[in-house]
Amino acid sequence: MASKWESDEEIQYFREYLRIPSVHPNPDYEPCLDFLKRQAKQLELPLEVYYPANEQNPVVVLTWEGLEPELPSILLNSHMDVVPVFPENWTHPPFGADIDEEGRIFARGTQDMKCVGMQYLAALRALKRNGARFKRTIHISFVADEEMGGRHGMRPFVHTEDFRKLNVGFGMDEGLASPSEEFPVFYAERSVWRVYFHISGTAGHGSLLLPNTAGEKLNYIVGKMMGFRKLQVQRLQNNPELVIGDVTTINLTRVDGGVQSNVVPPLLTVCFDCRLALDVDHQEFEANLHKWCDDVGGGIEITYEQKQPRVLPTAIDDSNPFWLAFKEATDELGLSIKPEIFTGGTDSRYIRQVGIPALGFSPMNNTPVLLHDHDEFITADTYLRGVQIYQKIISNVANV
Repeated sequence: MASKWESDEEIQYFREYLRIPSVHPNPDYEPCLDFLKRQAKQLELPLEVYYPANEQNPVVVLTWEGLEPELPSILLNSHMDVVPVFPENWTHPPFGADIDEEGRIFARGTQDMKCVGMQYLAALRALKRNGARFKRTIHISFVADEEMGGRHGMRPFVHTEDFRKLNVGFGMDEGLASPSEEFPVFYAERSVWRVYFHISGTAGHGSLLLPNTAGEKLNYIVGKMMGFRKLQVQRLQNNPELVIGDVTTINLTRVDGGVQSNVVPPLLTVCFDCRLALDVDHQEFEANLHKWCDDVGGGIEITYEQKQPRVLPTAIDDSNPFWLAFKEATDELGLSIKPEIFTGGTDSRYIRQVGIPALGFSPMNNTPVLLHDHDEFITADTYLRGVQIYQKIISNVANV
């Protein structure tokens, strides 16, 4: 049975791409570049490689010029990097791209997100074979470092002259698999703040009851942050209409410090991963953090590993012709879509940050959500159906 899928040209290309271990913590993108150069040649499309941060982190862009190239272009974005694997927890080799009898393709990146990058190319291949041409130029980008927050990829790239020359008017990027019939479509993301409290206090012997210890202050700060977290949990529980992307998430992720077990330490550090909902006033949120530090006696420094600004959501109404074209395509295909705010972070946030509307969408319904998980897979039929879906969507948005 698996041979039916194995002989499919697009499945062969997809599996070849999956077998490239562009995996953190030290991804080597050269094999990806070689593969994409061969794809560009086969598609007869020009390819450019940019290095917005350093020579280890390329941004690859294939371009299909439109009939009216002066119009703002369409950007179809994906990332080449994948998260680490623990092979002992997989039933198939994580970079083997094995197909089982049910047509499931197992590999890191099958969902996040080598599938989408290759579906773009497969859709373009089919459209070109059918003699299609579009008003707008289409750029297909393959970027590095998304899994580490885009530090060396899309985050610096959007601020370069090379990006501005692409003249992007609308972007598409990854979404998530959906275990139901419904396809989520993401039009916004929360702001990621990684907040560190560096808490100083009175140090001394563990047998005493010293005043103003770092431990007491830590307890107060953790209590305040967890109290805020509890309010968000209650918001979700009290309103079935809300999903996780609609509320602010707060999670304690690191606690560091201490000298030895009988010494009251002079410094403790605690880190929280915060994802600020669209309705949060950033200045007010930060003022609260500082107020809590003052209320407990001061001596606490706040630093940020990430502190992203509030980015306006992409309009999903009549004011956005690209949304209307996207929605028309999904309606014609009979797809049930659900607009949502993304739970995590993708490169879409940087595209939106420079004022470009963007949607996150991965055509994988009736599929368990396995990104970053062991035994990540997509079925061959779901993958090929996604190629057909993209043909329709790309045709619509590139002719706006």
